[in-house]
Amino acid sequence: MKVDLAATKTNLLKTKKSLALTEEGFDLLDEKRRILMSELTAVIDSVDQRQKDVNNALKQAYDLLDKVVVGTGMTRLEELSLAIDVKTSLDISQRRIMGVSVPVIELYVKDNPPYYSSYDVNIYVDEAIQRFKSVLKLLALLAEKKITLLRLAEEARKTIRKVNALEKIYLPYYRQTLKSISDRLDEESREAFSMLKLIKKEKMRQ
Repeated sequence: MKVDLAATKTNLLKTKKSLALTEEGFDLLDEKRRILMSELTAVIDSVDQRQKDVNNALKQAYDLLDKVVVGTGMTRLEELSLAIDVKTSLDISQRRIMGVSVPVIELYVKDNPPYYSSYDVNIYVDEAIQRFKSVLKLLALLAEKKITLLRLAEEARKTIRKVNALEKIYLPYYRQTLKSISDRLDEESREAFSMLKLIKKEKMRQ
């Protein structure tokens, strides 16, 4: 940025104040950036683990479902599915991480067993139901972490952009402005001092 402020003591004081505030803002934002990056790393690890948990749980549930289909038959399984009374509800609240609102998701599963007579029903049916109910809870946890990841990543991106702007544009500008005004004031002071000396010598000659 071009320095176009007049070299006055008032502008010098204003520039010093602006520089101090900018340096303080930079330090705070840089600290926020470091904390956000640390939080992001932890959330990324958590998302990876939750995704693995979901994938494993789904595989186990579908493997068990295959056994149910083989032992019961698709037609009978479809009939049983109509009798299963399982309801879910979500409770979504919020918490804050470095000013960022992130969700806390609670999944509630309500069912009313027994859904059918155990007579002539494959022993794996009940276990399969429980497996898929567990998958739903894992999916809720995964959704919570993924939304948290997206929001923290967006906030980190904004913070990094602000830090870069302060570091590469505003701090150099105020430092350059401060130096420029100080140098011009010093030069004017030296010129004024030299002029006073000349005036004094002229008076002494007279």
